[in-house]
Amino acid sequence: MAYSTKIHDPAFERYRQNSKNYCFLFGLGLALAAIIGFYLYGESGGDMENPEAVTVGFVIGGMFLLIGVYAARSKNVRPTWDGVVTGKNAKKERRKSARPGEQEWRMVFTILIKSENGNTEEIRVEDDDTLFNYFRKGDKVRYHGALRTYEKFDKTGDDIIFCNACGFLHEIEEEVCRNCGCPLLK
Repeated sequence: MAYSTKIHDPAFERYRQNSKNYCFLFGLGLALAAIIGFYLYGESGGDMENPEAVTVGFVIGGMFLLIGVYAARSKNVRPTWDGVVTGKNAKKERRKSARPGEQEWRMVFTILIKSENGNTEEIRVEDDDTLFNYFRKGDKVRYHGALRTYEKFDKTGDDIIFCNACGFLHEIEEEVCRNCGCPLLK
């Protein structure tokens, strides 16, 4: 029973940096596609001609680029802290249906964690109880701010474990994530 020292493995920092880069590059790709798409549209003689079409492309492309920059910045490191699972709730909620006149329901699973500074944090998952069942009331947990994930202190008796980088589910015997290559924290 302990928090894993594998959290300091360089694979986690590579994963975090790659995630930031992918967010930015995706936004940049969408921006370029918007600019080129509107340029071609303007050249094809549609409702808008260039340079008006290119101007619209630059505005939309700029919005995509800003979204990419914001998404990359949101991957910045937050503080790491310890806490305890203080509660778990499962409830059925109504959601909008794609078909008018019909009702659809979803299950909402909530895990409440009281941090060492007294704040209550919430993990909320819809329609999948795997994470909900993984944590038990009274579990000590550590929030890893660089990855924005939780690690249980006591993993004895568990038969599954989540990758703290990508969230991929594994059997407890595995050592490295099959999805992203980061070590499993156990």
